[in-house]
Amino acid sequence: MNWREYVKEVTPYVPGEQPKINNLIKLNTNENPYPPSKMAKEALLKMAEDYDCLRRYPKPDCDALRDAISEYMNISPDKIFTGVGSDDVIFILFTTFFHSKDPVLFADITYSFYEVWADFCGFKKELIPVKDDMSIDINDYRKENGGIVIANPNAPTGELLPLSKIEEVLEFNKDSVVIVDEAYIDFGGESAVKLIDKYDNLIVTQTYSKSRNLAGLRIGMAFANPELIAKIKAVKFSINSYTLNEPSLRVASAILKDDAYFKECCEKVIKTREWSMEEFKKLGFKFPESKANFVFVTHPEINANELYAALRERSILVRHFSIPKIDNYLRISIGTDEEMKALFAALKEIIKR
Repeated sequence: MNWREYVKEVTPYVPGEQPKINNLIKLNTNENPYPPSKMAKEALLKMAEDYDCLRRYPKPDCDALRDAISEYMNISPDKIFTGVGSDDVIFILFTTFFHSKDPVLFADITYSFYEVWADFCGFKKELIPVKDDMSIDINDYRKENGGIVIANPNAPTGELLPLSKIEEVLEFNKDSVVIVDEAYIDFGGESAVKLIDKYDNLIVTQTYSKSRNLAGLRIGMAFANPELIAKIKAVKFSINSYTLNEPSLRVASAILKDDAYFKECCEKVIKTREWSMEEFKKLGFKFPESKANFVFVTHPEINANELYAALRERSILVRHFSIPKIDNYLRISIGTDEEMKALFAALKEIIKR
């Protein structure tokens, strides 16, 4: 038999573009518009003096980083797991916990890689439709299941569930692992991390890519009770004992000491987002209320794909999804004030044509 008969066939997840375009205003992948903390530069310069450390493998348990996160968040290290970005962390969670005969539940409009990984891992899934206003109705998650995944705030909609609603999901589904994906929580939400001691079925994931300004280093975290963390680590070490590299470990630990800069950047993004939502309204756009670092917009008179193309012609890159139900929406990341002003100048020009 030919080897082609044994190849695993999957439909891959398609990440946002990273093109090389001169003078590009890049508002398509929700990166932070501001540079990392200066502590990141200092950590890299210090490591350059000790570059021989790159000859050795990094610590498999990422002890220094877990200790730094532990001190910063006042959480025991045995309740913390680190990985190569929250995507990698969530994939390991899927591989570890989703083996039930019942389907795993997640929204039909959310991160598309949830569905890709469900198919890749071979477990049953049920996509729960969001409401007409793009919100998640937690009552739809009161059914037999093999696990639940909720992005909060959701992506690409930016909709936020209050912590009380997350707790209702946990209360009703005590026999299932519930993953709360908090990639954007620092832009206006209340984290569910405070609930991990109360619910032994809760896992909360976060990332350094958005509010920590370090998408280039790929650093993710999971928080849960020690029993769940032990199960996650067992699977992780079965796949790859060494994940986060030495530069990532050092930089990620160092920037936690610069909490003032972290808060300053979050406040700037939030302020620009609120101003941007008012500007979108003035131009006739409709959108869910966002608590993330992006806004998910649609215009009643202009096709989203045409608008995407018109912006790209002006070197402004946003995200368009060719997915039924949201194919007339654009997800627009929050940039600097100057970038957003340029965006709105372009939108006014396009809409007036």
